[in-house]
Amino acid sequence: MSGINGQEGILLLESITKTYRSGQHSLDVLKQVTLSIEEGSTVSIIGPSGSGKSTLLGICAGLDRPSQGSVRLCGERLESMSEDERALHRNRYVGFVFQNYQLIPTLTALENVMVPLELVGSSGVEDKATELLEKVGLGERLDHYPIQLSGGEQQRVALARAFINRPKILFADEPTGNLDTETGDSIVKLLFELNQSAGTTLVLVTHNLELARQADRILPIRNGKLEEDARY
Repeated sequence: MSGINGQEGILLLESITKTYRSGQHSLDVLKQVTLSIEEGSTVSIIGPSGSGKSTLLGICAGLDRPSQGSVRLCGERLESMSEDERALHRNRYVGFVFQNYQLIPTLTALENVMVPLELVGSSGVEDKATELLEKVGLGERLDHYPIQLSGGEQQRVALARAFINRPKILFADEPTGNLDTETGDSIVKLLFELNQSAGTTLVLVTHNLELARQADRILPIRNGKLEEDARY
């Protein structure tokens, strides 16, 4: 994969613009964003609410399409794929952690973690899911449903689910946004520990500067434009 300025990158964005239209009006949420992220690195995208950071994350992960520009994720151009092809690509290479956990309420913690591997027909799924839940400190909570778990416990389940398919790249969107400071700190510690042991590339969206500082790079976004790597 040849990246921008000749660099190798697991994620390459070139001149990404995202425009939303309503009647006669249009709004550019992202404006000519170009970005290269190297495999195995950790990157924080930081900015205020409405700056475009979650929109950028969605486009990076193939959850949304840009209005203009090109996205190459794990060697494949996303804009040339159908919806089904992008879904398969995500399930093969990508992990997600969201602010609101997005667990399936009718499934137990163990069953929630098993979902990504069951979708691709892997073997030994229950053992792998159990091992990950034990790693995040929930070995005694395998049969509990999301409603029976605290917010911090639900996010631990979400972390285990994100890592079970050994993703090449993990996208985390405000992973501590719904948690108190102490619980959030423990989730961040766990996220970086799991990420390091798996050798996964991490792209983290946050408005929390303390969290952002833990990544290798900090990329500020303001009014839809990505600024140069920052030191805080």
